[in-house]
Amino acid sequence: MVRGKIEMKRIENATSRQVTFSKRRNGLLKKAHELSVLCDAEVAVIVFSQKGRLYEFSSSDMQKTIKRYHKHAKGAQTNTTEVEQYMQQLKHESADMAKKIEILEASQRRLLGHDLDSCSAQELNQISSQLERSIRIVRDRKGQLFMEQIERLQAKERILLEEKTKLNIEYGARPWQQHIVQEKGVGAATYNWMNSSQSSSSQISNSDQVETGLFIGPPAMRCE
Repeated sequence: MVRGKIEMKRIENATSRQVTFSKRRNGLLKKAHELSVLCDAEVAVIVFSQKGRLYEFSSSDMQKTIKRYHKHAKGAQTNTTEVEQYMQQLKHESADMAKKIEILEASQRRLLGHDLDSCSAQELNQISSQLERSIRIVRDRKGQLFMEQIERLQAKERILLEEKTKLNIEYGARPWQQHIVQEKGVGAATYNWMNSSQSSSSQISNSDQVETGLFIGPPAMRCE
């Protein structure tokens, strides 16, 4: 026979209610005992009937289990209170941070020249002074960067001069002096070649003299 589903509501009939209580109480205590034995758990069950009669089960000392429960519940309550306080603190800090961000954004807009209609003369003077201070700071930083760059370039120049001096000492003569010596050698060779060419030309002109003349008439045989 299939057992029907029991509707979860108060049983109106007193006799049926008492029978159901007895059965389910015994089943609950039996399940608590099985849980403590099978799983090696500390289990305590306290049941009061409608008439106030006490039924209980404990796998160990009931008072010890109750004290342990109170200690755990108190610690959990303390942790919950601390968490709530911490959350409230975070909410206040978040609200303060939002206000500071809003003030900074408004100040930034004014520094950029926006939303100046609502500013008083004193506020405008403060904005002007702040801009002047910012410009001085930017100029000082810019000058410092230029000086650092100049110092780096000067240091690089000194290194190059030292390397050049070492090379001059190592190879003896300076490069421009070697270049002049080479130019002198090329000039002397060119001068000698031109003199030899002129002398050869004069010898050829003296040895090879060709007799030229103009004759009118038929050709005639000439004997040397």
